[in-house]
Amino acid sequence: MSTLALLVVVLLVVVMALVSGAVAYAVHRSPALNGPVMAGVTTVAAFAAILAVVVAAGGGNA
Repeated sequence: MSTLALLVVVLLVVVMALVSGAVAYAVHRSPALNGPVMAGVTTVAAFAAILAVVVAAGGGNA
């Protein structure tokens, strides 16, 4: 695995941890978002958006 690929993986892990933390904080602070299903859907949608941006930036080549 190249250094650039390793750095991208580390960056993705950090960003996903930040998104998970932000969703957990929003659920904790806002009573309207207290449903675990809503929090799960929001987190999965955010992960999908992040991965879509990374794949689009990489040209879609695996």
